Amino acid sequence: MKYSKLLRLWHWLNFLAIFGLLGTFFLRKTFLSWRTNSELIVQKLAEVNIEVTAEVAKALAKAIRAPMWEWHIIFGYLLVFSLIFRIYIFFKEGVSYKDTTSIHKIGVTLLYAVFYLLIIFMSISGLVLTFGADVGVSKELLGSIKDNHESIAWFFVFFVPLHIGGVVVADMTNEKNLISKMVSGK
Repeated sequence: MKYSKLLRLWHWLNFLAIFGLLGTFFLRKTFLSWRTNSELIVQKLAEVNIEVTAEVAKALAKAIRAPMWEWHIIFGYLLVFSLIFRIYIFFKEGVSYKDTTSIHKIGVTLLYAVFYLLIIFMSISGLVLTFGADVGVSKELLGSIKDNHESIAWFFVFFVPLHIGGVVVADMTNEKNLISKMVSGK
C-alpha cells in the first residue's frame, strides 16, 4: 500500500498534535500538578520562615504551569485542524479498505474506528472546554466534560505505544517497509 503525500502529511501533523497533547497531559498530572506544587511551595517557603496560604500557593502553582497549558491548547487546535484535514483527505482520496478477513485485521480496524471517534470527541470537548464559559455553558456541564475529556485521554496513552509497536512488528513481518512508506511514500 502506498500512502499519498496528503495522508502522510496528515499522519505527521496528527502525531505532533497527539504527542504534544500527551506531553502536556503528563506534565499536568506529574511535575506541574498544582496540588503537588502548591504543597511544595508552602513547605519550601515555610523552611525560610515565609508563610503563605493554601490559596496563594495554589495560585502560584497554577501560574507556573500556565504556559504549559497554553501549549496544550495550541496542540489541541492542531488536533482539530488535523481532524478537519483528515476529513478533507477522506473526501478527496476516498478510503482503501484493507483485508479484513482475519480476526486480527478486524480488531485493528475496530481499534482505528474507536481512535477516530475519540479524536472527534476530544476535539469537540476540548473546544467546549476552551470556549464554553464564553458562550454560556454551565460550570457543572464544563466540569463533567472536563472529567470525560481527561478520562478518555488515557485511551491515547495506551493507543500510541500499541500503534507504534504494531507498526514496528508489521514492518518486520508481513508489511515490509511500512514505516518507510509512511515517511517517504516509497
